[in-house]
Amino acid sequence: MSTRTSFSPCRIAGALYGGGMRRGLALLLLLAACAGPTEPDARPSPEGALLPEDRLELPAYDLAQYRAMIQELEGTPVVVNIWGSWCPPCRVEAPDLADVSAAYEGRVQFVGIDILDERQAARDFILEFDWQYPHIFDPTGAIRDGLGYIGQPVTIVHDAQGAVTFEWTGAVAEAQLTEEIEKVL
Repeated sequence: MSTRTSFSPCRIAGALYGGGMRRGLALLLLLAACAGPTEPDARPSPEGALLPEDRLELPAYDLAQYRAMIQELEGTPVVVNIWGSWCPPCRVEAPDLADVSAAYEGRVQFVGIDILDERQAARDFILEFDWQYPHIFDPTGAIRDGLGYIGQPVTIVHDAQGAVTFEWTGAVAEAQLTEEIEKVL
């Protein structure tokens, strides 16, 4: 019968406690590992629901927060659009998104993800096209990348159970988006 010993950084740090400069440095490094990962821009999730109430708020979200928000929206079909104010195809599809989101208001939740952008430029874009739905901010494109997409814009339709039923990279046409939404209603 053999016993298995687990070696965690905290256990090693305890064994190194006391004795010499090298051990002290090793102890410091291992204790830092015990504290767990940190992010320079880490912040707690917004209180309550994750869907922003103000379309111009643009809270910074990471992939985990985005996924939690989509999960909170289960029970309602959701259209997600990944865009940037600097993106020419995003500008092409913007009027169609405004029209379709207005036509389905109250029945389908639209959510924008502004990527690789500046917040003020994004707010100006939202106002220019009169988008009435909420947006989140992803300054590095980590959500898009984490979802496995390349380029922008990207449009994703989720059914009421949260399953992805449609994905489109490039400017989505009003008729095409309408057809895909009708399939999940």
